[in-house]
Amino acid sequence: MAAALEDPSLERHFNGHRDTVTGMDFSPNMTQLASGSMDSCLMVWNFKPKMRAYRFVGHKDAVLSTCFSPSGHLVASASRDKTVRLWIPSVKGESTVFKAHTATVRSVDFSSDGQTLLTASDDKTIKLWTVHRQKFLFSLTKHMNWVRCAKFSPDNRLIVSGSDDKTVRLWDRQSKDCVHTFYESGGFINNCQFHPSGTCIATACTDGSVKVFDIRMNKLLQNYVAHSASVNSLSFHASGNYLLSGSDDATLKIYDLAEGRIFYTLHGHQGPVTAVAFSKNGEYFGSGGSDQQVFAWKTNFDQADFHEGSKKKSRDVSPPTVSDIPPRIKTTRSKSPKRPYRVKFTGAVTNGYSSDHDRTDDIMTAGSERTRSDNREREHGYTSSRTDREDYDTQSITQPLEAKSLPPQLTQFMETIAGQLDILTQTVSLLEQRLTMTENKLRECLDNQQKITLQVRPTD
Repeated sequence: MAAALEDPSLERHFNGHRDTVTGMDFSPNMTQLASGSMDSCLMVWNFKPKMRAYRFVGHKDAVLSTCFSPSGHLVASASRDKTVRLWIPSVKGESTVFKAHTATVRSVDFSSDGQTLLTASDDKTIKLWTVHRQKFLFSLTKHMNWVRCAKFSPDNRLIVSGSDDKTVRLWDRQSKDCVHTFYESGGFINNCQFHPSGTCIATACTDGSVKVFDIRMNKLLQNYVAHSASVNSLSFHASGNYLLSGSDDATLKIYDLAEGRIFYTLHGHQGPVTAVAFSKNGEYFGSGGSDQQVFAWKTNFDQADFHEGSKKKSRDVSPPTVSDIPPRIKTTRSKSPKRPYRVKFTGAVTNGYSSDHDRTDDIMTAGSERTRSDNREREHGYTSSRTDREDYDTQSITQPLEAKSLPPQLTQFMETIAGQLDILTQTVSLLEQRLTMTENKLRECLDNQQKITLQVRPTD
């Protein structure tokens, strides 16, 4: 008999950042949580009792992304100072730094084997590096605007990237080609993630939508118009059954992907939620916001996935390869796509905050209201309340994507234009580098001239 599912609960509360939290990641062994902030610091929080947090200072500007290596022995941080740092998450805080891009570095990610580093930048490029020597491997340069996020697929064969050019691109790592582009976004792409199976991707957009695409069929599977403001961050649960999002509307939302509905809406941050992440085993998830707070939540509702996984395990799905991603074909829209009902739930509201900047405190979670709407939800252990159809704030829509085809001549013309734009982008990038060098030289000359003037000026 399945145990009744419980609501998420707030387990730990970390207070130490002095500005907006921008990114976070759990260590593989669940002993540490790393978070980056606009305060230019990287914080590593320890879950062991009475262990102080580590504050790593080295970046000269905001830290925008953080990521643990698969072994947990390194933490990578990307910054607005155009560099990436690799830290050893210990009390010494040793790090190596390398200039990764010619503009702000927005995203950093490790390959699953821990050998390769992936970075994305405002210079419109995605770059790959070796981890141990920080040796540059190659760039991917099809985006026409800032690249805000880039992630490896679970098998490292594909890369997904999201940009302010309102596209999501899939890349073949071996051939370095863009194998497909999704243009369906109504806003800029703030974040993108691979599903643990490698068959789907999820995107977070500035228009408040969260979308899930099947990369084998180039199809929009689910479209959640869930948030009333920009969605900043996403994370898949390890089971692949749940998706977590954080938004400028100060809420976290958890989606039940199998049911195609919003499972929980969580409140706690006093302002925009700017970073979310599930732990590697899915037992915990973290959130950070503009209120400078970092919360660690106990998942709870996923217990059935762990205890009954062997009994109700779905059929295995092999990770996709490049050949699994076909070109678009014209399809017809289904007559009446089924709309799953919408759910709104307040999981926890927190009021207390710790005032010690170097200490982590356990915090009591406030009571959460629970209502059961029908017998079906009681059987499955869902703790949620149904809302009316007029509740636009938690609207969930699942519909097929109508593919569009272009004439061959127009496609060829657009590819030619794109190639010329790539050349122009590279040329402008080189000119920017040369201009920067010229400005530095000019500044040195002016400084030297000022020193000489001060030396030869007669004293009164």
